[in-house]
Amino acid sequence: MTQTGDGCAGGIDPTRPSIARVYDAILGGKDNYAADRVLRDELAEVAPTPGALAKDNRAFLQRVTRYLAGTVGIEQFLDCGSGLPTLENTHEVAQRVNADAIVVYVDNDPTAIVHGRALLVENDRTHFVAADITDPERLLRDRAVARGLDWSQPIGLFLFSTLHHISDQHRPRELMARYIDALPSGSYVALSHFCRPEDAEAFELAGEIERAYLGAMGTGWFRSREEIGGYFGGLDVLEPGLVPVAKWWPDGPGEPLNAFRRLLVGGVARKS
Repeated sequence: MTQTGDGCAGGIDPTRPSIARVYDAILGGKDNYAADRVLRDELAEVAPTPGALAKDNRAFLQRVTRYLAGTVGIEQFLDCGSGLPTLENTHEVAQRVNADAIVVYVDNDPTAIVHGRALLVENDRTHFVAADITDPERLLRDRAVARGLDWSQPIGLFLFSTLHHISDQHRPRELMARYIDALPSGSYVALSHFCRPEDAEAFELAGEIERAYLGAMGTGWFRSREEIGGYFGGLDVLEPGLVPVAKWWPDGPGEPLNAFRRLLVGGVARKS
């Protein structure tokens, strides 16, 4: 979920950083403004390689998508808080495995909306919904979601680096429960979230980064592993459980992770 603008043309305010554009700037993209790059640079002062975490998250999304589309056979995906399109998006990975896979992206960032709608022109099995994920009833009623997906068959629900931008006021655990309740049996939920680990070094670093995000954008909360695990709502969490995203079935040999790369955890769970 990303914020909208405040009266600028097209809803885009270039003077305020947006979640989607900051992420794009961290990844080295071009769809961002000076305000987004300022926050990127502030994060770099706290953690010298902010791009490492963004790349870990992107690689995690791709591995999960390949696993669900290939090994499990999931043919439809609902990607909430998808952000700006970049290399190896959900639909590209899924449709490489299964050309008939359907992907519905959801975001409410004005820049993401412009780019997301462009996907409709080039791919008739990829759809974009401009919606706020804190309003699940409205989102699930959207035509592309309600009719574009077959709700009698399993769905892969993705929330990558999304829930940590939702405040406790919106009760993210209850929001997740509504989405999970709507999913058919055999569906999967995959998420990643900023984590505040218990070890002193990572705990202090999490606090510094959280202050940078909250000061610039008003969102970006680090939560405990217990809180994040609760978002799965009692689903069957797959091995290796809720772990730093770089440790979720990596493509190559595992490597020790520094404190920074332990700050983003993720997991995948199945609805029986």
